[in-house]
Amino acid sequence: GLAKWLVDIRNPLTSRVFVNRVWQHLFGTGLVKSANDFGVQGEDPSHPELLDFLAVTFMDGWDIKALYKRIVMSSTYRQSSTYRPKAQEIDPFNRLLHRAPRFRVPAEQVRDIALAASGLLDLRNGGPSVMPFQPEAYYVGKREAWNWDVSKGSDRYRRGLYTFWRRTTLYPSFQIFDAPSREFCTVTRPQTITPLQALVTLNDPVFVEAARALAQLTQNHGGENFDSQLQYAFRRAMSRVPTAAEAYVLRQAWQRHQKHFTSESAAALKLTTDPDDGKETSNDSEPTEGAEPTDNTKPNDEAEPTREEMQAVAESAAWVAICNSILNLEETFIRE
Repeated sequence: GLAKWLVDIRNPLTSRVFVNRVWQHLFGTGLVKSANDFGVQGEDPSHPELLDFLAVTFMDGWDIKALYKRIVMSSTYRQSSTYRPKAQEIDPFNRLLHRAPRFRVPAEQVRDIALAASGLLDLRNGGPSVMPFQPEAYYVGKREAWNWDVSKGSDRYRRGLYTFWRRTTLYPSFQIFDAPSREFCTVTRPQTITPLQALVTLNDPVFVEAARALAQLTQNHGGENFDSQLQYAFRRAMSRVPTAAEAYVLRQAWQRHQKHFTSESAAALKLTTDPDDGKETSNDSEPTEGAEPTDNTKPNDEAEPTREEMQAVAESAAWVAICNSILNLEETFIRE
């Protein structure tokens, strides 16, 4: 009886709540701001007629895809998020929808965007949970008898939806980006911007590997000069080309990185080496094979890279650093 009443045409509450959740997903805030409370203590809808219209049309077939299509193809959703001072004075919280909303995507999508921009994202649907990279020994002291076994191959790059977590031990980078634990129902996630989030996108193994893959794509497919390659990387991450000021800053940064990695070949090799191949190309593996090298003996002349090869490695490492900076930009993970 309850199941039938939930979807009965005489009871629009289910449809109103679901429509409001979809609106919140697309606009950051629901038509009813208190998405978890439609009772007398909740807030009134900002556009009651619109909420009623969407709820009634949604009940005619309960077609979720059609509901999303109706909203995203509207002029309201497709307008610019450009800040306008006069409109902002009248509507500081954008409840009248005078502009498109601007908010950071959920934690799972932050990781997905980095992997998608780098070409690593695995778009397979369904299957068991996976365990991507995370800080070593993260679970030591929390659950002694349980280990985090990093997934192999393309499983490491599956969407955040498939990342394994326990109710009380959330995947650490998701936690930094405000993903809640599953100990209780959370209708609306908080939205914070903290220095820890920038540290994640700069240093987390997932984002470093994404930067490495994006740098490789940039060098292989971005063109023959720095400007065209930078535009390629920007388009993959932010769907636009850099401004003249941004291009100038990043060019200066690229030159500094290249100079640094030219003199620090070990750091360049470490940054450009894939984790799966780390044992084969580790900087410590060659000196330990045999006797300690002396000044007048060389264990293997062929093992020493040429100057041109080291210069190429330095350039690649510089691009990894630049791509890491691009993936760290706020705009990369902001819904404009």
